[in-house]
Amino acid sequence: MPADDIFISGVGVYEPPTVSIADAVAEGSYPAEQAESAGLLGVRVAGDTPAPEMALHAAREALTRAGQPAAELDVQLYADSWHQGPDGWLPQSYLQRHLGGDCLSVEVRSGCNGMFTALELAIGYLRGDGDRHSALVVTADNFGTPLMDRWNSGVGYIPADGSSALVLTKRPSFAQVVAARTVTVAAAEQVHRGDEPLFPPSVTLGRSVDFNGRLLSFRETLKGNPDGAAPLFEVQKKTTEIVHRCLSDAGIEPDDLARVAFNNFSREMVEQRIMAPLGLPLSKSTWDFGRGIGHGTCDQIMSFNHLLAAGELGPGDHLLMMGVAPGITLSAAVVKVVDTPPWAA
Repeated sequence: MPADDIFISGVGVYEPPTVSIADAVAEGSYPAEQAESAGLLGVRVAGDTPAPEMALHAAREALTRAGQPAAELDVQLYADSWHQGPDGWLPQSYLQRHLGGDCLSVEVRSGCNGMFTALELAIGYLRGDGDRHSALVVTADNFGTPLMDRWNSGVGYIPADGSSALVLTKRPSFAQVVAARTVTVAAAEQVHRGDEPLFPPSVTLGRSVDFNGRLLSFRETLKGNPDGAAPLFEVQKKTTEIVHRCLSDAGIEPDDLARVAFNNFSREMVEQRIMAPLGLPLSKSTWDFGRGIGHGTCDQIMSFNHLLAAGELGPGDHLLMMGVAPGITLSAAVVKVVDTPPWAA
């Protein structure tokens, strides 16, 4: 959807220390062959810092940069993809308690596309009432728990800890959200489910996450089924479609993009899934930055923050943010930089 009436007034991040891939390979945590093929350099690891504490840091930074009092927010959306604290407890309420305010506060669970989902929901909420003016979108995760084998949970990426935050406003500011879209290819949901039962939930049985095993199980279901792979082809088709629809909403072409921020995946995945279909070189992506960060709900906003701070995005530049997540959901957003924010000058 076109979204040229919504601006970004603040960006915040919490970036934990980096564990190098070389060290992980030397310690036997990460397979050497995967390290060589993926081209990744490091991953952010937060230790025992809780995700809600990281979220609080990122949110405060974003609000400070925006000059936005938390008490004047109209909605707060907290996106995550992993467990945040005690079961039955809500992390967004913890965040709101420490920030202040009493607006609607909601947790968003849509995997590593949670930021995009929260972004679209925030845009719709702000547009729904003329008296609503500002929203806070936060993402946060810490995967360093017993049921997550960080180094062997999937191929081509490594789950990373951290947090990011955006302050959205109807008032003109340094960046403009000119388009945002999401589409779901539900026929491919089994890719991330495999043959695991839906009940009891795996976490209640102490079963660790194994996306590799689930993918192998899904591939078994394709054998002998000539149409079994159709959902995967649909995912690639829809990826290209949603990006071009988002660019059309923004009134630009792929060549007009200054940079592209995708999931922090392997070089091959970034090239084949997004850059090659757009006809753009890898150098226009944020892969060089992301390969040292790892993958999570924070990928695109951390890249956006980095590009601004490093002076790699300036007034008039367009950034395409693109993400893929279980569902399978495909999300895209185009942000136009209007001016250099004071904190990045």
